[in-house]
Amino acid sequence: MPERRRIASLPDRLPDRLTALRTPADPGFWRSPVRGVRFTAVLGLVLLVGLTLLFVTGLLSYAAYNPDLDPVNDKTPGKGLLGFYLFAWPTGPHWLYRLTQGLHVTVGIVLVPVLLAKLWSVIPRLFALPPARSVGHALERISLLLLVGGALFEFLTGLLNIQLDYLFPGSFYTLHFYGAWVFLAGFVAHVALKLPQAVRVLRSGIPRGEPDSPAAPDPLAAPDPLPATLSRRGALAMVGAGSLLLLITSAGRSFDGPLRRLALLTPRGGTEQGPGPNAFQVNKTAAAVRITPADTGERWRLTVRGPAGELRFSRAELLAMEQHSAALPIACVEGWSTSDQLWRGVRLSDLAALAGYPDSPPDVFVESLQRSGSFRKAALRDNQVRDGRSLLALEVNGAPLSPDHGYPARIIVPAAPGVLNTKWVETLTFGEL
Repeated sequence: MPERRRIASLPDRLPDRLTALRTPADPGFWRSPVRGVRFTAVLGLVLLVGLTLLFVTGLLSYAAYNPDLDPVNDKTPGKGLLGFYLFAWPTGPHWLYRLTQGLHVTVGIVLVPVLLAKLWSVIPRLFALPPARSVGHALERISLLLLVGGALFEFLTGLLNIQLDYLFPGSFYTLHFYGAWVFLAGFVAHVALKLPQAVRVLRSGIPRGEPDSPAAPDPLAAPDPLPATLSRRGALAMVGAGSLLLLITSAGRSFDGPLRRLALLTPRGGTEQGPGPNAFQVNKTAAAVRITPADTGERWRLTVRGPAGELRFSRAELLAMEQHSAALPIACVEGWSTSDQLWRGVRLSDLAALAGYPDSPPDVFVESLQRSGSFRKAALRDNQVRDGRSLLALEVNGAPLSPDHGYPARIIVPAAPGVLNTKWVETLTFGEL
């Protein structure tokens, strides 16, 4: 009899169990006591500053390639009005690209915990039904879709590019460029809709979303929260600690010494390059692009073209010309950079004079011995050619270039992205591009 009564009572309890089942569209499904508008507003303002800096430095990186020069510099063809170009990239200060791109990549890495925490804090809203209660609400949801989708896409492709994991289809430059504009559309709309509310919440401190505050209900607070195990301040501290850890383990790729050894999360950090004048970071090695000693040996000649015709110089003849020195870093789009290295070689302006431009050096089109891969050909603007620190470098730090650093000759230009400092130079063509 007791067993029969227990079985008979099960159907009576089933409706209660079914009503307890909740979907993500039900506000009661989300029970964390940490969620609240003040918590979200703090994260939102951090992202407002950080994402704005990311977009500005990203545009500066685009400008640094001088994309309106020869088409080889422009990796986003067909961009139309999105590819507006405001100024020629300067050559000073010589560490300019090292700073802007270092900030771009480092801030992007550091913001990852903040972005994830912000998405977590508002995830109940993403499942809210109905999807649109009004035209204004529909526009807000569309902007949120662009914002979240664009941000995740930009962060994912950026992080993969830093790690040299090209798992995405197509060119990183093209995908990241168009993704940035999609993200910006959602970002601007979302800021316009939400910034006044976030500022009001942070100024007044109301609503705080505390369960015992019936006068100020919090739309993001759980209606049936679980017992608290962590305060909202503690949660913010955890997010900050995560960002600090990422900063420590990535930012050092732009510095020498102990800081670089701490950059364990980036390919250009964590290990020393060894002793010697050529012991600093490289991106492409000679072996990786199939540059052999036969390509760079005694038969190598530099071809210089211009109004004076086609001139050819051996390395010995280049060394016999007037030599100049410049202390310049190498800075890569991946965010890593070196300290200033002491380069020595022939000024580009002097080679332009030999090519037939003695007074006002024009643009130059640079071709490498490298036969495949991006930026084996690149263009430099006339202001870069004119700068006395712009060299066809033959030596670095008092020694001949190593094969991995571009022997027998490479370009070095102040403030230019590393890919425009072409290695294994074969041909220089001076003229308007």
